[in-house]
Amino acid sequence: MADITHPHDRFLKILLSNPMTAGTLLRERLPKEIAECLSLEPPSLVDGTFIDGEFRQHLTDRLFRVKTVAGGEAYVYALVEHKSHPDDWIAFQLLRYMVQIWERMGEETGRGGRLSPIVPLLVYHGRQAWQIPPLFSALVDAETSWQGHLLDFRFSVVDLGQIDDTALSRDDRLRGGFLALKCVFQKGVKPETVAGIGKVLQVDQELAKQTLLYLIQTYEELDMDSIQAFSDEAFPGKAEEYKSLFAREMIAKGRQEGRQEGESKILHRQLQRKFGPSLPDWVEDKLATASLGEIEEWSDQILDAQSLDEVFV
Repeated sequence: MADITHPHDRFLKILLSNPMTAGTLLRERLPKEIAECLSLEPPSLVDGTFIDGEFRQHLTDRLFRVKTVAGGEAYVYALVEHKSHPDDWIAFQLLRYMVQIWERMGEETGRGGRLSPIVPLLVYHGRQAWQIPPLFSALVDAETSWQGHLLDFRFSVVDLGQIDDTALSRDDRLRGGFLALKCVFQKGVKPETVAGIGKVLQVDQELAKQTLLYLIQTYEELDMDSIQAFSDEAFPGKAEEYKSLFAREMIAKGRQEGRQEGESKILHRQLQRKFGPSLPDWVEDKLATASLGEIEEWSDQILDAQSLDEVFV
């Protein structure tokens, strides 16, 4: 599929569409030795849609061109990882994407010369703390003495769940967006917490609207009290108007989820009948987080598939 089906992906792209906000993210969350080399010029967004196959169902990309204080240029590849559990093979996925970016650049500029550096940055907001080493070499089973002869790179991880709310960012847009990303997998988030997100995002009412839509789509415990609290803070003078709008979104979500749950159960039974009653964890994870469009596509592909991998291509 060419479209972005996961609301987490969609929301991060909206959040980082503002160059100033993206620049703040890079300066605040990249390693100090890299951030200090970046110029104050906002990064420019590059077409970075290099994700293919099964990976684009869990990851999204933002590729930024950045200027350095020395007058050079580099690229930062920002991803959001929203699985319930961290992925042990994320470094391998990053490597694939980086190679595809370099290949695309080589096609556009002609081969020759040196490659521009690509710095990977992962934004993670899963339920568990991120504990996977941020090194490609952690995936390779080799003698320690071989390390200098093998490929390796480091990637940065922003684990939102492990950062205090007040320390998420100095930028209100980025802090409000990160607060939303942080709370969607939490339990028992109070209306006043949701209201706090609305208050921070009062500086950008369009982003506030997109944020509340995102919360409606993803946060299972969101109720009308929380919508009212958010609207009172984010849309002063227009709270009732927005409350009515988002109430309709809540109703539509309920209908969509009912159909989605039904389609998912049918596909689950079909998979068990064709490939055995015990499905791998990665299949269960896909079904638990899939959109209705993905479920419909997989239901078509199961007819001719000879393996689970072929269903979820």
